[in-house]
Parts: sequence; structure tokens; C-alpha cells
Amino acid sequence: MFEETQQTEGTIATPFNLDSLNLDSVEAGAKPTTSLMKRRSPLAAPDRQLTSLNALNLSHTPREGNFSARLADAGWQTLRPGKLEIFQMNVGKLCNMTCRHCHVDAGPDRREIMSRETIDFCLAALDQTEAHTVDVTGGAPELNPHFRYLVEQCTLRGKQVIDRCNLTVLLLPTMEDLPEWLAEHGVEVVCSLPHYRKLNTDAQRGQGTFEKSIEALKRLNAVGYGMGNPDRRLTLVSNPVGAFLASGQARMEQEWKTGLMKNHGVSFDRLIALNNMPISRYLEWLEQSGNLERYMELLVNSFNPGTIEGLMCRNTLSISWDGRLFDCDFNQMLELEVEQPNDQRPHIRDFNPNVLAQREIVVGRHCFGCTAGAGSSCGGAIEQG
Repeated sequence: MFEETQQTEGTIATPFNLDSLNLDSVEAGAKPTTSLMKRRSPLAAPDRQLTSLNALNLSHTPREGNFSARLADAGWQTLRPGKLEIFQMNVGKLCNMTCRHCHVDAGPDRREIMSRETIDFCLAALDQTEAHTVDVTGGAPELNPHFRYLVEQCTLRGKQVIDRCNLTVLLLPTMEDLPEWLAEHGVEVVCSLPHYRKLNTDAQRGQGTFEKSIEALKRLNAVGYGMGNPDRRLTLVSNPVGAFLASGQARMEQEWKTGLMKNHGVSFDRLIALNNMPISRYLEWLEQSGNLERYMELLVNSFNPGTIEGLMCRNTLSISWDGRLFDCDFNQMLELEVEQPNDQRPHIRDFNPNVLAQREIVVGRHCFGCTAGAGSSCGGAIEQG
């Protein structure tokens, strides 16, 4: 389906043959906005995002909005990793959609794609660990030309694989067999769906997204997903449509199961609720709507010490499309690389689990997004209730 140019360090692997998918078209996926990169927005630069957050006057909040100080108040002088359980690989920023809340700033114009060489570095590193799960994300990870190779290699190693899917990508002409293929390989499909009602979903992800998402969910149901089979688990992900925290995950799950089955005949296994992180395109919306300071105050004031132990940065390593290493997916988007001895730039080809296990996790104001309320991570709420 794809070919790629030869790649040297720091260059972008450019997939060819994309014209057949016509990713720029509305038919390929809704595009209520364009990427920050395409618009040459100042916020396309991670440094500009960090500056915006750090410039906020939060002197009236606990510890003046200093995340490290709040950790110390909770008895955590430093935040360090626990046992590495999850390899999270961002295999590219290419996507058939351009959603308003995307923290990756993904879209059809983002041609950063993880190469086969980097994937093999990741697999070699994975073999040095006891990690049980490989979490494959993007962009739309399925658009990486080596997606199926990666999944096959991980399942051969006995790893659980998660595909973070936007649902609409499954309707593209070359992806029609993916639901059955994913089912055959026992891949958990974790799907973005802001709400079980059309209005809220389309408001966040673009007109027509809800109907296409329902069609994709029905295709997944048809091959056994969402029916209680642990080898074909279907998980939905909800982000709030607005400047507020995610609601109670358990209550939402029951409400969504009832609503989707009653109105659309769709079933799924579990729901995870995520707080929106104040970075990238969601940060842009917060600034433009005048909600940034209020939202950050909400996050800081809702800090929950009970979430710290379960933060995803403590059991997950995040690997970017070009092989660099990060404590979490959000740090990756802010270019906050893992700390290494002698200020070495960390890369998956030089993977050393013993060195990484001794690192201190890099934190900042954006981290309040993961510790607010019931907490929020790639696995949903940290404190259930």
C-alpha cells in the first residue's frame, strides 16, 4: 500500500501512494479545523505551548500551580518510574481526520511516519523488558505502512496489542478488512468517541463523524468485538466537549452502553474517560474561547494525591515516530524527552532498561490534567468511582 523514501536521522519518512486514499477529502474523514503546523500557528511550537501555560497567574491556587510542589505535599519528593509494563509507540502523525481537541496536532498534512528500522529498534528494546502490552497510537496508526508488521511481531512475542483507532479510518477503501484482521490477532481496539449522541461528537470531531463511527462500530461488532470476549475487547474513549473534567467513568459506561444499544444496536466492552490536556489544539481552543486560566485553575484545584501511584508515566515508556523516548504521550507532544545521564539525547536504538529505571520523570503544569478529579491516563480514570 505504501512505499517510503530512504531515511536518515532526523528526516521524515514520506509515504507514497496516498493519493488513492485522498486523505484531504471530507469523505475520508471530517476536518473541522486544520493542523497548527499547516496554519503556521505559534502554538505549533511546543516551547510556545509551555510558555503559555507557565505564564498564567495561578498565585491564588495551591502552591501557585507548581506541580512539583504539589507532589511534594503529597509525599512524593520526586516522581520515578515503577515497573515498565507498557510500550506506547506513536507510529506517526498522519491522520484522515483533523479534530479540534487533538493533542498530537495530527492530520493529512502530517507526514511524520515511523520507519521499519525504528520499529525494529523498538522490538529489540521490547525484548529486553517484561512489558506485557504494546500500545500503538498516532495519528491514525493504521496508516503507517508497517502497522500490520508491528502488530504481528508483537503478538508473536505474546504481547497484548492496543490499537488506538479513530473509527472512521476503518471505512477507508484499503482498510475494509482491518476489523477482521485485528480480531484474528487478538488486538484490543480503543476507539475515540466523544459522546454517544451525534450532536456532541460532531461538535468536537466534525460533521458526519458520528454516523461514520457508528458504521465502524457495527463492523467491529460483526467480527466479534464488544461482546465480552477478552481477545476481542472493544473500548470507547470519551473526552469532555468543553472546559470541564471527565465525568464519573463507571456511571458514564452504563449510560453509554444503554444509549448505543437502544438507538444504534451497538455494543462495547468498556468506556474510559479522559480529561482534555491543555496542550496543542485543545490549548488553542482554551485560549481563543477565554477558558485557559479557568480550566487550569480547575485542574490545579482538583489535584488528587490518590492518583499519583497510578499515573501512566510510572509504568509506560512513550516512543515517538522518530525513536525518541518520553515519559508519556503528552510529554512527547511537548518535546520533553526523558532525562538521561550526561544530557544524552535518548533514542530507542540505545535502549538501556537499567538506566531508564533510575530516571526522574519530567513534569510540568500540564501534568495537573492527569491528577485532577478521578485522574486521567491512557487507560482512563485512575481512581474508579
